[in-house]
Amino acid sequence: MSIANYFTFVRILISPIFLLIYLEHDAFNISDVMLPYFLLALLGISELSDAFDGYLARKYDQVTDLGKVLDPMADSISRISVFLTFTLDPVKLPMILVFIFLYRDSVISTLRTICALKGFALAARTSGKIKAIIQAIAAFIVLILMIPHSLGHLSTSSLHLAGTIIISAAALYTIYSGIEYIYANRKYISRLLRTKNNR
Repeated sequence: MSIANYFTFVRILISPIFLLIYLEHDAFNISDVMLPYFLLALLGISELSDAFDGYLARKYDQVTDLGKVLDPMADSISRISVFLTFTLDPVKLPMILVFIFLYRDSVISTLRTICALKGFALAARTSGKIKAIIQAIAAFIVLILMIPHSLGHLSTSSLHLAGTIIISAAALYTIYSGIEYIYANRKYISRLLRTKNNR
């Protein structure tokens, strides 16, 4: 276990806490007005841990096989957990948007794992990093919109519409990044298919 991996575990642990506070904030004596600020803090810590674990792993030469597996898994768990949470009131996103994020990550993760087992690695793409940034920004914007909603300055229907538009934009880029990733690595994927056919 490296220091970077501990930051990755922090990101994984924050995900259920984010969901729990969103759902049961009254049980923790967190008012509707204060709820967005608590959620913003948790999301901020999660995103900072994402930045720090990669930076520390490179700076101190602590890139490990465990980290290579945990980091993308933690990214998927943390962001999909946030968007899944947003399907509940008051944001109430359409569930189909969450499935877009889930399917994209599942397909890419499966491809990377199978190719790694066959002895060739699929490199990360810039579009994937941009996708992560766009998803994080979209989540932050939705949480910021919850502030005027909690104060009665933004209606629930307006929050729902704005949240749906913002997350839909992130979902569209997520689809693009998945297609771009597969296309850029088509030679490796073709090798994988040929290997299967030869078995």
